[in-house]
Amino acid sequence: MKTILTGVKPTDLPHWGNYLGAMRPALDLAKAKDVKSALFIADYHALTTIHDPLIMKEMTYAVAATWVACGLDPQKAIIYRQSDVPETFELAWILSCFSSKGLMNRAHAYKAKVQANEEAGKSDLDFGVSMGLFTYPILMAADILLFSADEVPVGEDQIQHVEIARDIALRVNNTYGEILKLPKFVAQKNKTIVGLDGRKMSKSYNNHIPLFLESKKLRKMVMKIKTDSSPPEAPKDPSTSLIFDLYKEFATEEQIQDLRLSYEKGMAWGDAKQVLFELVDQKLSPMRIEFQKLMDDKSYLNQLLHEGSLKAREQGSQLLAQLRKAMGIGA
Repeated sequence: MKTILTGVKPTDLPHWGNYLGAMRPALDLAKAKDVKSALFIADYHALTTIHDPLIMKEMTYAVAATWVACGLDPQKAIIYRQSDVPETFELAWILSCFSSKGLMNRAHAYKAKVQANEEAGKSDLDFGVSMGLFTYPILMAADILLFSADEVPVGEDQIQHVEIARDIALRVNNTYGEILKLPKFVAQKNKTIVGLDGRKMSKSYNNHIPLFLESKKLRKMVMKIKTDSSPPEAPKDPSTSLIFDLYKEFATEEQIQDLRLSYEKGMAWGDAKQVLFELVDQKLSPMRIEFQKLMDDKSYLNQLLHEGSLKAREQGSQLLAQLRKAMGIGA
């Protein structure tokens, strides 16, 4: 069995872009027969930006509920809170003792912060850089290495994190023997899901469509999608339509061809948006109902995450015991 690990920060409710670009591909990957899938909710990673305890707790539940509602099978996949697995943080300290400052200096998040300070004309280029942000790659390496992950699906901009994990693991193994499994990244082409205004769908642009909007609000959002001023009877070009692009993500080939013909014959933009709304509402409605049901049953979510953490801790404690013995630490 091949172990595939995915981590998600509980920073916000998911939108269409998150689901289509990252969640759905990961869920499809987890369905393979030869795969053991693990999903952890990276609440301590989120601590670099979220300091409101109510938001942290609610978003943690929301992430768990979202993945289960979207099709994650808790019987086949392990889902757990990062904070429920203390072995992760013990391993993070061990890894930090084998991580050079120069390696951390090259991490993308840190470099981006330094560049932003430089462009803002700040004399202190480390302004606003917490040690959590600076050592973020080490904690991520611990998440990956503790679970002996074979593959880590990541977007192209996240490949560096897996490479750093491999680099640190090699240093540990060169000292104590082949204890840590070297993970491989599975590069997922960053799929750009376009938002209401034609730019990449993002909460920061305020052009996103939340995944679990109830029907009336969903229709209202869909009706805001940017279109041109061509008259209703004029033929439309599917290749330049945001509505058509989004429709393709949810539709069958037959449905796509039907809408294409309607475009070519002439179709009002309002009618096209209505077709998109009806299809998406039909597809997402069962997930929306399940999500709300799960969010109303926090005891079930707690049980689910607790059981997942026990499985993660069992595997992690075995690896740590082996590593401690090799280091000469403990009884």
